[in-house]
Formats: sequence, C-alpha cells, structure tokens
Amino acid sequence: QVQLVESGGGLVQAGGSLRLSCVVSGRALSRDAMAWFRQAPGKEREFVAAISRSRGSTKYVDSVKGRFTISRDIAKNTVNLQMNSLKPEDAAIYYCAAGVVWLATAKGAYDTWGQGTQVTVSS
Repeated sequence: QVQLVESGGGLVQAGGSLRLSCVVSGRALSRDAMAWFRQAPGKEREFVAAISRSRGSTKYVDSVKGRFTISRDIAKNTVNLQMNSLKPEDAAIYYCAAGVVWLATAKGAYDTWGQGTQVTVSS
C-alpha cells in the first residue's frame, strides 16, 4: 500500500527554483509529523525541513533557512517543499517522511518514507 509519493524533482540551474510535493495516503494519514530529508551520493541522509500537519509549525536546517519553505495542504493531503535560490550543494535525492514526533530532525523519528525524487542543480 503506497503511502507517501514524492514528485517535482528535476534538473535546474543554480539560482533556480523547484517545488516538491508529497501525497499522503493510507496509514500515513494518521501521522501528524511530516518532513523532508535529502541524501547526496556518499553522504548520510540529512534533515531538511519538518512541519506539523495539524498545527502548521515548521523547522528547517540552517543551510536552507530563507530559501526553502515547507507547507501542507490539508484538503489535498499533500506536503510541499518550495526550494528557491538553489545551490549545487542542494543536489540530492529528496525523501518525504511521516512520523509522530513533531518537528523531529532525526531519521529514526520517522517510520514511513517515500521512494524519493531526484534534484539536480547545475552550476
């Protein structure tokens, strides 16, 4: 049963923008804590941003503050990540995750993951 499906990745030039979306379905709908993580080749999966679906409160890793915005559309059961002023170091596979701990930054706090969407940033 598919529960988190990401979309919106692609190739963009440095300074450009992309908008990622994550459709939440099935059992994942019971999860209030949502987040985006990313993993670049040879690196650990790292926290990017988190949101509480019910409250809308958010949290970001310092490196994306002021450039990325996480949001949710309750009616459409989606969680989005607007990425502006992209840098080559933002290139990675971006994963949507669901859990029960609000605004958690640790991977272990999330028990449901999507398949990921590739973001490539050319310099």
